Amino acid sequence: MTPLRKRMIRELELARKSPRTIEAYVYAVQELATYYHRSPERISIEEIRDFIHDLVTRRKLAYSTVNQRLAGLKFFYRQVLGRDDVDLRVPAKRSKRLPEPLSRTEVARLLQAAEYNPKHRMILMTAYATGLRASELARLQLADIHSERMLIKVHQGKGRKDRYTLLSPRLLEELRNYWRIVRPHGWLFLNRDRNDHLPKGTAQKIYDLCKHRAGITRGRGIHTLRHSFATHLLEAGVDLPTIQRLLGHTSLVTTSKYLHVTSKHLSGTHSPLDLLRLPDSSQE
Repeated sequence: MTPLRKRMIRELELARKSPRTIEAYVYAVQELATYYHRSPERISIEEIRDFIHDLVTRRKLAYSTVNQRLAGLKFFYRQVLGRDDVDLRVPAKRSKRLPEPLSRTEVARLLQAAEYNPKHRMILMTAYATGLRASELARLQLADIHSERMLIKVHQGKGRKDRYTLLSPRLLEELRNYWRIVRPHGWLFLNRDRNDHLPKGTAQKIYDLCKHRAGITRGRGIHTLRHSFATHLLEAGVDLPTIQRLLGHTSLVTTSKYLHVTSKHLSGTHSPLDLLRLPDSSQE
């Protein structure tokens, strides 16, 4: 590890940033250095803006991803290098893309496609049953499963907030079967060497593999199961504030986007075409 990276990690820890944020911010600086093949200390502001421009135009990264890269670079140049003159403001329009949840049938097909591997099946089932983010899923510990209260504790989720989410009786039964087969320790989902938690990227790869095997074309990434969790709860009659708390959203506005994709709120609505009285063309 270079002295510069050590300094950045120290400043991030002093600022009480979460491990997930530290990893993302350090990666942003590493990516910039790799892009220009030189130390970030010797990269100009205009070159940084060119790098961000490449992320937006050529790589077409999402608004939130670009914003995270910007936050990491700002922290590095201002807090680590002490360059208060750094201005990396880049006008960006927040994505209006709606969530694309899977149907219940598609979720069942996805889980069936993972039956060959108990660990893979359990990862996907837990993601759908709890609505956890991929990073939260990867860091679940056995001690977080509160079977007496039928809750799962999420430690330091987005925004460094703890919360609880659902532990269904069926999921608890499946988790117990999984434990008997796999025997995890500490972390619920261990990495390949069984000495640390599962990397977030591995969970993503597992989802992509099973999605391909199931022949599912809709939905992007394992986050789709979080969208499916929220949408199916809403369709089952659960109110938005409860779903907001389960998902760990700060604002109800964020949760309300699921109103746009649930069939429950559209099923009783008729198209204007259905209300028209047209001549019966079959009798002409």
